[in-house]
Amino acid sequence: MNFNYGDSKLDFVKHRKKFFIFSGLLVIIGAILLSTVGLNLGIDFESGTKVELLSNESLTAERVYEEFAKIGLTPDNVLLAGDRSEMAYATFIDGEGVLSQAEILQVQRHFNASFGVEPNISTVTPTIGRELARNAFYSVIFAAIGIVIYVTIRFELLYGVAAIVALLHDAFFIITIFSITQMEVNLPFIAAVLTIVGYSINDTIVTFDRIRENLSYEKKVRGFEDLARVVNKSLIQTLARSINTVLTVVFAAAALLIFGGEAIRTFAFALLVGLVAGTYSSLFIAAQLWLVWKSKSLQKRRFKTAENEA
Repeated sequence: MNFNYGDSKLDFVKHRKKFFIFSGLLVIIGAILLSTVGLNLGIDFESGTKVELLSNESLTAERVYEEFAKIGLTPDNVLLAGDRSEMAYATFIDGEGVLSQAEILQVQRHFNASFGVEPNISTVTPTIGRELARNAFYSVIFAAIGIVIYVTIRFELLYGVAAIVALLHDAFFIITIFSITQMEVNLPFIAAVLTIVGYSINDTIVTFDRIRENLSYEKKVRGFEDLARVVNKSLIQTLARSINTVLTVVFAAAALLIFGGEAIRTFAFALLVGLVAGTYSSLFIAAQLWLVWKSKSLQKRRFKTAENEA
């Protein structure tokens, strides 16, 4: 796939307001969903217990629920894994929540007798859950600050701020989709978000680098029209690279989602959604925001120069 700027009639800058409105609507819808429906937080961010079961025969969710019912417990969720569904992950969040030591011993004895393999049981207390959630939030914030500092040194502050807005857009888009689908939000989800942050900033940097290169060829940049021409030219020149790159990664993420099993389904799905959002924001949000802010900066500088000369 290739796009020749000289032959192309694409004009991304002309439709920038449509992109801003579309993204603004997504943010509003996401905010409404998060304040009403919320997220399906896993035990990584809530207190609870996860029981990992292994059997010599194929399992079904109904069979797992029945086995727990025999000892008076009801898991909130059961996920099957393995080629023959011989593994199952049962989580307790609401209701029983964190199982007591007596209940854990009861679960171990029962499934050891039923399946012949002692289950692996892990618990997350409310304190650990809050600490994991706080650390996940800090990791995203520190990553964002590091990106702003790097891009500001490598380019300039406006590039860095535009890149961060685009990254926040990507992260919020993933969170919104998870609020709609009610898929479990756990530590693999955070890993996927941080992976997308790294991928998306790389894609954005490539576009910014081309803008800076094309700007260096301009004899004089007078205002918005000159900047818009450079930005549109740069976006068309990098469009084929962006599409080809993301398609390659999308195929890998889709393979993980289809064949990776339940254990990494959350990670693969978040990765897939983030790749689409990251490519969209790199092409239609980051560069367009920089264009608007840079043109206003040039305009202010021109007015200030005129006032000093008057």
